[in-house]
Amino acid sequence: MKIYLEEGQALAGEMEDRLAEAAACVMEAEEVCGDRVEISLTMVSPEEIRELNRDYRDVDSVTDVLSFPQFEGKEDLPEEGEICLGDVVICEDKVREQAAEYGHSYEREFTYLFVHSLLHLLGYDHMNDEEKAVMRNKEEEVMNRLDLRR
Repeated sequence: MKIYLEEGQALAGEMEDRLAEAAACVMEAEEVCGDRVEISLTMVSPEEIRELNRDYRDVDSVTDVLSFPQFEGKEDLPEEGEICLGDVVICEDKVREQAAEYGHSYEREFTYLFVHSLLHLLGYDHMNDEEKAVMRNKEEEVMNRLDLRR
């Protein structure tokens, strides 16, 4: 598993390890060979994520995380070689705000958003109640395995 940070960006060592562990859990649960997976992670300001949200989703508002998958779903992943799964963009200001709002740690919120985004990269969505329930269950399974429960 390789997580590439935008040039000039860094995470504390523990956070980088936590995200790698989270990604490994997601890939294992989804039966994707984590050793072959590459993910790009970029942390942006509220203004930057609002612009991306507007340009790519036609939603002119700040959001917490955006996912830009390279494949439609896990069934489209290549059988051999590296898998460049896609890009994850997280607004750190929203991470801090939501962690305070929900009464849990920055680490839990950041990890949750990363897991949420990885599931999007693998083709999951939450556009209707059924899809939302499936995705939430998968998120909670991973967060429980990481001992980052609500």
